[in-house]
Amino acid sequence: MNRATSVVILIVLAGLGMGTTYLVHHTSAPRIAAEQRLIDSRNLLDLLPPGSYDNQPLEQPLSLPSTRLANSTLLGGYLATKAGQPSAVLLRSQTLGYAGSIDVLIAIDVNGKLLGVKTLKQSETPGLGGKLADWPNTWLQVFTGKSLSEPGDNGWALKKDQGQFDQIAGATITSRAVINTLHDALRYFDEHRQPLTGSNPP
Repeated sequence: MNRATSVVILIVLAGLGMGTTYLVHHTSAPRIAAEQRLIDSRNLLDLLPPGSYDNQPLEQPLSLPSTRLANSTLLGGYLATKAGQPSAVLLRSQTLGYAGSIDVLIAIDVNGKLLGVKTLKQSETPGLGGKLADWPNTWLQVFTGKSLSEPGDNGWALKKDQGQFDQIAGATITSRAVINTLHDALRYFDEHRQPLTGSNPP
């Protein structure tokens, strides 16, 4: 076998190898992307009670414009359903904490009660306000089951502000910002319940 033939064979083999690699990547990319979406969905939606929905909420975004509320900005939302009926609304909100913006995902059931809260992004002080990113989060779990009327407008504040909630130790500004954001979200839900869920207050 002369040198020219060897070079041609090497080029053909390299081309076949590259073609096979491209084909494998091209055919597996959609499956990998779908699996990643499922993982992302589970990570975001683990604040919803198991069995409370049977759709893919992140694939059912609500038509919500970015809206400035009293203490936060509503960035968007999603609808969770079960057997075709609304079961929860997820609102993504942003507020300003001590060190920067804080993004949270807030789950509210159709009766206006908080199902859960999860921090999506924050840059608070590690060991203080940064504890907000922990999951599960003991401080955030305190708000589960609360609503606009329970504890009422005056109750939606820190105890040091004559409200009903403790703060994250050493993180007054962070705690106050999150409480105000949750209160904003509950007010927004109460005022827009029908367009959000397609149902009226019980």
